[in-house]
Amino acid sequence: MATVTISVPDELKQRMEKIPEANWSAIARKAIVERLILLEELDKKLSKSKLTTKDTLLLGRKIKSISSKKFLELE
Repeated sequence: MATVTISVPDELKQRMEKIPEANWSAIARKAIVERLILLEELDKKLSKSKLTTKDTLLLGRKIKSISSKKFLELE
């Protein structure tokens, strides 16, 4: 099995140390597997897309604009 080293903020490490019975390697491994599955599924779906990078940027800007307007109406 390969070894991977990760860095975490000091505050997070201190919190982790308060729960010594937790198997942090197994928890991290499971989180990585779950994220990989999600990203691989997303990549598979996006591979069939005909949108260009420019199209997605324009769409994202429109969504952001609409969301901002709706948020401001709630205030």
